[in-house]
Amino acid sequence: MGTHSHSHSHKHSHDGHKGHHHPAPTSMNAAFAIAITVTLAYVGAEAAYAFIANSMSLLADAVHNFGDVLGLVLAWLANWLLSFPARKRYSYGFKRTTIIAAFANASILIATSALIAYESIYKLMHLTEVNENVVIILGIIGIAVNGGCSLLFMRGAHDDINIKGAFLHLLADALILAGVVVGAILIKYTGLQWIDPVLGLIIVGIVLWGTWGLFRDSVTLILDAIPHYIDHAGVTKYLSNLKGVTAIHDLHIWGLSTKEVALTAHLVIPEIRLSDADYKEINEHLRDEFRINHVTIQVETGSDDNRCHRIETC
Repeated sequence: MGTHSHSHSHKHSHDGHKGHHHPAPTSMNAAFAIAITVTLAYVGAEAAYAFIANSMSLLADAVHNFGDVLGLVLAWLANWLLSFPARKRYSYGFKRTTIIAAFANASILIATSALIAYESIYKLMHLTEVNENVVIILGIIGIAVNGGCSLLFMRGAHDDINIKGAFLHLLADALILAGVVVGAILIKYTGLQWIDPVLGLIIVGIVLWGTWGLFRDSVTLILDAIPHYIDHAGVTKYLSNLKGVTAIHDLHIWGLSTKEVALTAHLVIPEIRLSDADYKEINEHLRDEFRINHVTIQVETGSDDNRCHRIETC
């Protein structure tokens, strides 16, 4: 039978990688706390003044902003759970919650965008006068709030789709408010009430365009598909070209979280035995070249008497 070989160096290389990313969640805690507090305070003011100004677009944006606060809370909770150690039943810890949060964030953005689209179409069919000055002032304050908060997440958005979700939410809010302000200024000087709902629909299109990638990536991770940034062909080629390898099967690559990727594979090596140093080199190469940091390899000699039944199934 094939022996299950898992190098001692694996833990070392995996922990080393984790240590490299350790400062990010700590600094992100402050970002989440500031963004949630400031945005929630703004949502309250925005909703109140939307009724005063009789502005459906401002009210719709308040709803959208509130959806974003919920999304930020989810993302923060997931980011916090990422730091929890593995335990008896949860051998991977709570890493997968980051994927669920990213999916929830994308879903909230799509749902709130649909609400804004509905409000915009309704307003287009039932034009009402709005207090442009209130909308302009609230909008400019909102752009500063959302734009400033989105910058807090810009650094972490590159290598974690969960942080990217928070960044996109806040950036989308700033864009929506920019549209609301421009619309209010144009209405103030032209008196054309239809400008506001039309701009609302255009901005919804922009938001949905930006959200699609996040939604697709989170669904990919939920379904244990290979993350889009992993070079599957490159990994297969690298493992196949290792010394002594005559065949490879049962290769699986999937996301443990929005940050970590795992790999399992069966390598057929009839002639030689891999040393701990070989395993360490494989782990480090997969981590550095392919961003895969949780590797488990099973080595088999490929004897006809005890053939691995996974050859047929995978």
